[in-house]
Amino acid sequence: MALIQTSSRDEPLTQLRELVLDDWDNVNRLIFKRLGSDVALVNQVAHHIIHHGGKRLRPLTVLLAARACRCETEEPIPAAAIIEFIHTATLLHDDVVDNSGLRRGQETANSLFGNQASVLVGDFLYSRSFQMMVELGHLRILKVLANATNTIAEGEVLQLMNCNNPDISELDYMEVIYRKTAKLFEAGARLGAILSGQEETIEEALADYGRHLGRAFQLVDDALDYDAEPEELGKNIGDDLADGKPTLPLIYAMNNGSAAERHLIREAIESGSTQNLRSIQLAIETSGGLKYTAQRAEEEAALAVQSLDALPASAYRDGLKVLAEFAVNRRF
Repeated sequence: MALIQTSSRDEPLTQLRELVLDDWDNVNRLIFKRLGSDVALVNQVAHHIIHHGGKRLRPLTVLLAARACRCETEEPIPAAAIIEFIHTATLLHDDVVDNSGLRRGQETANSLFGNQASVLVGDFLYSRSFQMMVELGHLRILKVLANATNTIAEGEVLQLMNCNNPDISELDYMEVIYRKTAKLFEAGARLGAILSGQEETIEEALADYGRHLGRAFQLVDDALDYDAEPEELGKNIGDDLADGKPTLPLIYAMNNGSAAERHLIREAIESGSTQNLRSIQLAIETSGGLKYTAQRAEEEAALAVQSLDALPASAYRDGLKVLAEFAVNRRF
């Protein structure tokens, strides 16, 4: 099997999907099949967010990790769908908490169907994912995903507690993005080792990979919130600031900017105001906040790639490497 050649924008992802093409098609078919419900509103809301789904990096991680571990069964397919259902449930809940109007360039489910429907359909997707876990019949997988789901919920609460607090440290921020984002990548990569019966060293190596990949992904997301066009980002620029979220670009600028810049950013975080967004973007750039955030993302991606040394050589291992590189080089 030929090694993957990388290119710009989404071409690496296209090549990765082609590497696991049969699995990828089966995962998508299973997702749409298991979305079905006798309740019409469940179908409408669930299909809205799935049809406008993103790049589905998490299920792709599951597939590549499992095949890199030489798993020859069909079990990675439902495992990947489960991961996507959990992720989609968190998005439905997040958009309600953040009062978001745009996601991936489309109106959010809560703006179309209301907050109540979004929360309840998010609950449906969580419960559907656990039905599918039970069907897999792997107690270990159930434990890993139950723990991951609980950690994600804690991360959401922790982020809520940190909102409008300009005194959050970089360490506090990294803890939030681990719980909120990286934990599900970590769990997905770990599933690849579990499903193929790998020894503990391989399992931990893949868990490390997923954790670092998830951190890199979120760091780039948070940088793009201040350095992208709305059509690229898929949401309104400055949404994090409007929510009072002290992400790393802001934290760095607070610690390294001028007194006037620190005052400006502090007030914006405390009030959740985007009135001075352009000035804040300039402060982040001139203080080195964007460069520093990109550097941290690159460090995390490099650690993810380093973790892959424990795996046997294969096109799938190469694919995991490309995925880590894509996480830091992408623009939406």
